[in-house]
Amino acid sequence: MPVEPPDQSEIAEVAVGYGLALTDADVESFAPLVHGVLASWDAVEALHAQVEPVAPDRAWARPEAADNPLNAWYVTCNITESSEGPLAGRTVAVKDNTAVAGVPMMNGSTTLEGFVPSRDATIVSRMLAAGATIAGKAVCEDLCFSGGSHTSRTGPVRNPWDTSRSSGGSSSGSAALVASGVVDFATGGDQGGSIRMPASFSGIVGHKPTHGLVPYTGAFPIEQTIDHVGPMTRTVADAALLLGVIAGPDGHDPRQPGDLVVQDYVAALSRSAEGLRVGVVGEGFGHPGSDPDVDDAVRAAAETLREAGLTVEDVSIPWHLHGLKIWDVISIEGATAQMVDGNGYGLNWQGRYDPELIEFYGNKWRADGSQFSETVKLVLLSGRYALDRYRGKHYAMARNLAPRLRAAYDEALARYDVLVMPTTPIQASLIPAEDAPREEQIVRALEMVTNCAPLDVSGHPACSVPAGQANGLPTGMMIIGKRFDDATVLRVAHTFEQAVGGFPAPQAAAVAGAS
Repeated sequence: MPVEPPDQSEIAEVAVGYGLALTDADVESFAPLVHGVLASWDAVEALHAQVEPVAPDRAWARPEAADNPLNAWYVTCNITESSEGPLAGRTVAVKDNTAVAGVPMMNGSTTLEGFVPSRDATIVSRMLAAGATIAGKAVCEDLCFSGGSHTSRTGPVRNPWDTSRSSGGSSSGSAALVASGVVDFATGGDQGGSIRMPASFSGIVGHKPTHGLVPYTGAFPIEQTIDHVGPMTRTVADAALLLGVIAGPDGHDPRQPGDLVVQDYVAALSRSAEGLRVGVVGEGFGHPGSDPDVDDAVRAAAETLREAGLTVEDVSIPWHLHGLKIWDVISIEGATAQMVDGNGYGLNWQGRYDPELIEFYGNKWRADGSQFSETVKLVLLSGRYALDRYRGKHYAMARNLAPRLRAAYDEALARYDVLVMPTTPIQASLIPAEDAPREEQIVRALEMVTNCAPLDVSGHPACSVPAGQANGLPTGMMIIGKRFDDATVLRVAHTFEQAVGGFPAPQAAAVAGAS
């Protein structure tokens, strides 16, 4: 639709905002000039309409409560485009921060409710071309800013091991659907651990690829330097299979290096891991909020790797303890500027935009900012204050420190093939009551990010695998590798899975009893 030209009062309002000190006569003089310039906006909109696809007509439905016992589905569908390919006959739940054309995308938030994308995300196109059936959109947390599963505006997602507990976030529905066996695969997004933390809480495999290995095109951005998407599965073999389908350059995501080479992740699993060197990162254990049972389970899992023929030694990476603080600044100031003020994408991005999403979300959150979750409110209050007071100085410092953090892991990985530590320092926590105080809601959303978040800053591949049971709940071991050597990470993960005889699933009765 044509751009509505501003009247003189609107031009004057802009002038005041920038301190331009324009007189009424100045405003009157500028008005026709502004109107003339804005004619180009109309031309661009018309040209864009000629090249963009119309959303396909795809059937979808909101599931009945009886068919959604864990509250893990946002909508269900049944989309298949090929009967051939490596994913033929397999079902996938797509995290609801990722576009499936013609199917609603809420991103867990009322600020996007009602939006329907017109173009598939790259990973969705690739899965469909590989024969997969998209079975629906999995609930995610409100704007994906929670490691717990209690912030989505569709209600809490329940852990299939204990339905009073969190499934982890922000890929909460993805984890619950995979763990309970409803789908074969799911996709997740990871900016602070949101693939790996729900994998840890829910007892599945969650692989955060190397930053830039998998195109993020078509997923709702939070902060371009820490945005990742990747596979969530019950077995390492399935994680390797799905990663092989979705990885590789798409030409629309400048996060991806020009010389990107995709490894054969499935073939890597057939190679013996005997003799590979494993560094157990001491700084990943014994945090102030750590559960000793989790630390013990992960150390026992490392011993299992030793018994499988790998060399296992302790290693110290002091910078790991700085990583969370660096992530705090990048994620909070970056998300304030890009995810909220920049309506998801911001400007100066050389990749593919979603103009309709930008306008829809930008209008909706500005109409009622009270609809943001408590965690997003915390981000905005902190991030906007810091940006207004210090003009992004600390964001710049944190980005300058990111290569030093990356180098600290690289230095250890020059001596070891992989590093291991607990994925989350705790097991799945109780879902807060709906009327729980703000402080409890925020703690339950952020208490588990300690070990995961630094790897989003550094960009290294990291895979969470079930390390064992404690207190009737899963624990997670995180396996970290050299950048773009995701194959070795998965190879070690597969070796561990084989050594323990496979990963257990929750009792069907527990899942059926969810309410």
